[in-house]
Amino acid sequence: MLAIQHATILTGLGETIHNATILVKEGKIEGFGPDLSVPSNYTVIDGTGTFVTPGLIDVHTHVGISEHGVGREGQDGNEVSSPTTPYVRAIDGINPNDRAFTFAREAGITTVQIMPGSANVVGGEMSVVKTHGRVIDEMILRSPSGMKSALGENPKRVYGGKGVLPTTRMGVASLLREQFIKAQNYLHRIDGESEVDRDLGLEQFAKVLKGEIPLRVHAHRADDIMTLIRIAKEFDFDFTIEHCTDSNEIADYIAKTGMRVSVGPTMSSGTKVETSNRSWSTLLALKKAGVPFSITTDHPVVGIQYLMTSVILAVKNGLDEETALQAVTSNAAKHLGVEDRVGSIEIDKDADLVIWSGDPFDLRENVLTTIIGGNVVYQRS
Repeated sequence: MLAIQHATILTGLGETIHNATILVKEGKIEGFGPDLSVPSNYTVIDGTGTFVTPGLIDVHTHVGISEHGVGREGQDGNEVSSPTTPYVRAIDGINPNDRAFTFAREAGITTVQIMPGSANVVGGEMSVVKTHGRVIDEMILRSPSGMKSALGENPKRVYGGKGVLPTTRMGVASLLREQFIKAQNYLHRIDGESEVDRDLGLEQFAKVLKGEIPLRVHAHRADDIMTLIRIAKEFDFDFTIEHCTDSNEIADYIAKTGMRVSVGPTMSSGTKVETSNRSWSTLLALKKAGVPFSITTDHPVVGIQYLMTSVILAVKNGLDEETALQAVTSNAAKHLGVEDRVGSIEIDKDADLVIWSGDPFDLRENVLTTIIGGNVVYQRS
């Protein structure tokens, strides 16, 4: 049982509470506010001069499957034996001893979504995990949390170089449609109660058609985003747009879908055609159009420890602090479908908290303490 006293609380829902106390019991937030009394058996942290936020969330990472400081042996993000691999799962390739998990905790990041890479048109299932634990099974928050897909440049480059489908954007879209048709046929056979041999890939892809998980699609360019919207209408499935770099001129079209997007890694350089227009103005255009968004590092493209740096740069370039914080807390939790557990400081939610030495929007301030499930998992020396 834990109490943080005399801190400024940023709830992740747009509320700021000064000189407040947070009570933590059995891994959950028991209460918070300016006038709470602390039971005598609680461990007390003096938060005078500090700020407390919800644990930060990075919605699009490859932590644990693209291991930090490890060569080919630690690269398990892309199963490039086929352009469509719905049968693989990120959870089976995550190493919880990857140093990036340590970097995440030191930066106040308590939840991440880990997904396959973007080499394949269909890359496999992904999972949402906490950033502390000995084995991945104990770290899971939601699994699966989506099916990975990628449009545009990456699958073209990987398989075009081999002279096999897809070599064009038309080919990429055709393979995605083909997977949906195969999954539809598979479900029709099951619904007809006929004898059906199990197919791992179709079983997992069918979860998208049944609405159990969204398709989370790597799409930078506006034309790729519109291809995704077109296919989603055709097969009636939920999706998120991952990266959404070129959305400035089509934000109104994205808004009509009602879907969520993740934006980033905007701190990276434009090393390929589809990222050449990366800009912090993307966030402003999405906000103006009413599109809910999250901010991501796409670790290891940008190190996960720079998630809050990305938030600060977004504010520097015109995004308001409230929206920017929500993009890595409450909105990020909604993006992942885990808002009942994390993303905001509310009673009965997981006690995933970050204590900052001062205003978290000041890059000079540091994470002092990271708490996951009521347990201190990082303490700055």
